[in-house]
Amino acid sequence: MTLGLSAAAGDGAEGASGELPAGWVRATVAELCDVNPRGFDEEPEDDELISQVPMAMVEAGTGRLDASMQVRYGDFKRKSLTRFQENDVLFAKITPCMENGKIVQAQALAGGRALGSTEFHVLRSRGAVLPEYLMHYLMQRSVRMVAEQHMSGAVGQRRVPRPYLESLEIPVPPLEEQLRIVAEVGRQVAHIEAGERAVSLAVERAVDLHASIADGAIEQLSDAPVVKLESVLREPLRNGVSAKATNSGAGIRTLTLTAVTRDDFSDQFTKITGADPKKAKNLWLEDQDIFIQRSNSAELVGTSAIYRGAENWAIYPDLLIRVRVQRDQSLPDYVALVLRTSRVLFYLRQNARGLSGSMPKIDQATIENVEFPLPSLPRQKEAIDLDSSLAV
Repeated sequence: MTLGLSAAAGDGAEGASGELPAGWVRATVAELCDVNPRGFDEEPEDDELISQVPMAMVEAGTGRLDASMQVRYGDFKRKSLTRFQENDVLFAKITPCMENGKIVQAQALAGGRALGSTEFHVLRSRGAVLPEYLMHYLMQRSVRMVAEQHMSGAVGQRRVPRPYLESLEIPVPPLEEQLRIVAEVGRQVAHIEAGERAVSLAVERAVDLHASIADGAIEQLSDAPVVKLESVLREPLRNGVSAKATNSGAGIRTLTLTAVTRDDFSDQFTKITGADPKKAKNLWLEDQDIFIQRSNSAELVGTSAIYRGAENWAIYPDLLIRVRVQRDQSLPDYVALVLRTSRVLFYLRQNARGLSGSMPKIDQATIENVEFPLPSLPRQKEAIDLDSSLAV
């Protein structure tokens, strides 16, 4: 969602020749900010409540954080946590948080101060650059891509070094122009967020419609014995595996979460990843596998879809859980229908867990304990057919 500042700056931005407009200057982050200052400008009292901001409380790519968690400063002041204060800019230095855009201006902190993850670089403006301007500049995809090239450390623990960040040059307009650019970015982001809300509402309504149709098909089976999902599983539930996309085109085809977003499996949402073949060997798709989103936004977590296609065509990601049923007891289409009902969706979402500001997650035990009526196979087929007729 983050916009490049050059778009907001318009004709006043740096031209193709690399020359800056009149009044603009180039300056390094170290010239503009105190980088990782040792503490607060004013130390809190031990009894004061301040915010605590772990990495999970910073949203990726939105410039938003959740500062609602509060702690007594005296209980935490000796812990190895990062100190920052109102209007400091936080820059996540570790992979993949930096690449995902966990960069934010600290705002609405309890007492104006906070303790946070040690994986943040803290940038405290000396006055020549507005914190919000700096945040938007650093969040640009082009800036993050270059920062990624300068990361150091072992695989999975790579970080943007402090010296690189300090030496990073940015174009700095006069403060009045910075204010104008920040305001324009804000207007454009507001338009984007309005569009995202409209799309989210449409998706939620579509899911609710599918659920109401499934409800109608299941209502006729109230006399059937009730079982738990775990009793009809052919094998244990299994999460997928997370892996980064490859640039070479070589690797393993992997579904993305979007493949099951709207209760309808779509095979166009895949990527080629560097997944470990040993970890992937039990994750290959099989015809009539059912997949449940174990983590997503509140309106989408718990949605599911059934795969129909060739075996061993792709694997699936960690945010999906695979369900395989004993077909002599339950038809996969029937179980998929049950999982779409409003009652089951409500149950899954009520039992999803997550820190404030993070996506809710459903664990395997919650899914295993889904209860539903299990009639004979012919009656299951009748319910499937009724669902299809109601959906027309």
